[in-house]
Amino acid sequence: MTAETHAESPKGPEDDVAMGFFDHIGELRKRAIRAVIGLVPGIVIAWAYKEYLLDLFTRPLVDAFQRLGFAQTLHFKSLTDPFMAYMKISLISGVLIASPWIFWQIWQFIAPGLYRRERRLALPFVLASTVCFAGGAVFGYLIIFPMGFETLLGLAGPLPSGEMRLVPTIMIDDFLTFATRLLLAFGLVFEVPVVVTFLAAAGIVDWKQLLRFGRWWVVIAAVLAAILTPPDVGSMLMMLIPLILLYYMSVGLAFFFGTKKPREPDPPPA
Repeated sequence: MTAETHAESPKGPEDDVAMGFFDHIGELRKRAIRAVIGLVPGIVIAWAYKEYLLDLFTRPLVDAFQRLGFAQTLHFKSLTDPFMAYMKISLISGVLIASPWIFWQIWQFIAPGLYRRERRLALPFVLASTVCFAGGAVFGYLIIFPMGFETLLGLAGPLPSGEMRLVPTIMIDDFLTFATRLLLAFGLVFEVPVVVTFLAAAGIVDWKQLLRFGRWWVVIAAVLAAILTPPDVGSMLMMLIPLILLYYMSVGLAFFFGTKKPREPDPPPA
């Protein structure tokens, strides 16, 4: 076989360089370090506006307090809790600010195993990943936070005897842990179209396989929604519905952008 013929039918990605297990670990470590370094400017910027960010972050909770008639206060039990709260706010904001850089590092880690045609997807991958991640976080903040907070705080109030009341005392550390977990969960959930479309473009799956897997995805989505959202039906449905819609939107994207398999030649006549 000539070099020209060999180039036309590669067995693996062009310019592929064999890497051992520890080489992959080293590359992963390098990309992770660069991603963390890229977080630093975002965290610094967010720290400069930490009070405004905390005010914005707690707005859905304040609205729920007002609607239910509770005192609008956040408590802390340790002297370091406010500092850690501001650090947590700065970190989550820094992740959102630096998300294009982080997704670029993820792309740089997986790109060596791709063909040249697939490597052209770098910019769409980074842009789509950033938009979907930020969009998921915004969806959680605007839709799930108000519904979830009001539902959970609504469990407080007087007991039937009238001699005892359940009064919410929200600790700032507990609130931020719960809220940031939800935001990150919705950000990652909204990455479903990006991941599925990329797998289809790389020829790993096709739209027919994804369509057949759809009924199992509904079950998986229901389990994820039950785990990641507050324990009320409304919040669960508000995650379940986007999960299902995003998946079937991904099937459509896989149909348009997926690798088309070459048609098998007809068998020779007998």
